[in-house]
Amino acid sequence: MALSGTKTESSGLREFINSPKGKGLTTVAAIIMVLGAGYMVWRQLGPTETELLARDRNFIDAKTMKPFVHELKIGDVIPVDAPSGGKTGYPAELCYWTKDGKQKDQPTAVLLKACLGETGPTFCPDCGRLVVAHNPRPGTASKPPPLESEYKSRGTGNSSRDERR
Repeated sequence: MALSGTKTESSGLREFINSPKGKGLTTVAAIIMVLGAGYMVWRQLGPTETELLARDRNFIDAKTMKPFVHELKIGDVIPVDAPSGGKTGYPAELCYWTKDGKQKDQPTAVLLKACLGETGPTFCPDCGRLVVAHNPRPGTASKPPPLESEYKSRGTGNSSRDERR
């Protein structure tokens, strides 16, 4: 079977791919495709954003009062190993408020008194506002929690949950 004497578009492409520049370009394209496929497989098999949020938690070192992130593992016991070298790492509650009652983007890590076995309410060292367990991130229309002075002026010493009963 003889090839036809006319030149087609595919023969021009075939000549380019067989040239040194074409071989280099083809090799680069193949490497990019293999890397892209590997990245897609890694994204599918790796941890999801939700898993990372559940696994990597904010802790605070009770010795230095500095926050750190700790990856939770099966068998971890609170307190966890802290950067200061001791087992002084406790879960941190995050405070998203300023002293003047405005919300802030970068939260302050707060160690609750209850984690240390102490009684009484905990107030943020940065803004002086009440911080509770499972402290919620504020919404757009949220009111700020009370300042320590406002809380104590109520004269009850109880948490707001107890006051509603």
